[in-house]
Amino acid sequence: MLWQTYIKGFNDYLKLERSLSVNSVNAYLNDVDKLRQYFESVNKEPKLADIKVADIKLFISWLNELGMLATTQARVISGLKAFFSYLIQEEIIETDPMALIEAPKLSRKLPDILNIHEINQLIDAIDASKPEGMRNKAIIEVLYGCGLRVSELTDLKISNLYPQIEFIKVIGKGNKERLVPIGSVALKLIDIYLKQVRVHQTIKKGNDDFVFLNRFGAKLSRITIFTLIKGLADAIGLKKTISPHTLRHSFATHLIEGGADLRAVQEMLGHSSITTTEIYTHIDRDYLKEVITQYHPRS
Repeated sequence: MLWQTYIKGFNDYLKLERSLSVNSVNAYLNDVDKLRQYFESVNKEPKLADIKVADIKLFISWLNELGMLATTQARVISGLKAFFSYLIQEEIIETDPMALIEAPKLSRKLPDILNIHEINQLIDAIDASKPEGMRNKAIIEVLYGCGLRVSELTDLKISNLYPQIEFIKVIGKGNKERLVPIGSVALKLIDIYLKQVRVHQTIKKGNDDFVFLNRFGAKLSRITIFTLIKGLADAIGLKKTISPHTLRHSFATHLIEGGADLRAVQEMLGHSSITTTEIYTHIDRDYLKEVITQYHPRS
């Protein structure tokens, strides 16, 4: 796909003309790359000028099937609108396929959470005999056990693992660093993956320090994690719509249901504001009913 010249031009435009930060520029480029990954997955290599509204609609359906949250889809659509607007401005294309595309309506409805039985089912559905099996088990354990964002997982480095004290260093939004506790089960799976699987891979230059690699020896993409979660949910017949964020949400909800301090959860999630963390205090009706039954004198 001969997009690289135009993507480089878009990169320069965002940096020089719009004066965006490195993180913002990377976010826009990642949005464009998701579209490239979609075409790759359906074995198409269209020229930019040949992309139609119908292609974009199929792409959005693909994102939806992966379990991507509406907020994330809106972010991707916004990035693509900026990209195609740039192409129009530079007279690279004549028709903007994003012109009639609207971002999904965002609601405040929180995503489903998984109970521990469902999380165990996801992990048990992974075939550990396959080369990627132990890696995938470790990925689920780390997402749920540490409450990481997808980007934090894919960017996790070996040099930021501290198994002796059972902590990992995470680089979050705005390049903010935080230390997050990691359980012994997740540490054990990472250790097995590193010493028995990853050690036999040929690693691409510049990817040596990333914990989780794809079969080509490069850092995993966010789409790979979405696809993994979607595949496991289908394998166990899960009726809930889940994504990697569901495991982060489950992590926070289970901690708060268990009595964890909200400030501690805020620190582990890497939220700059406690009000952001408060959305994770969502507790299902069964739990509320159980509390009333157990503690209210009139129950």
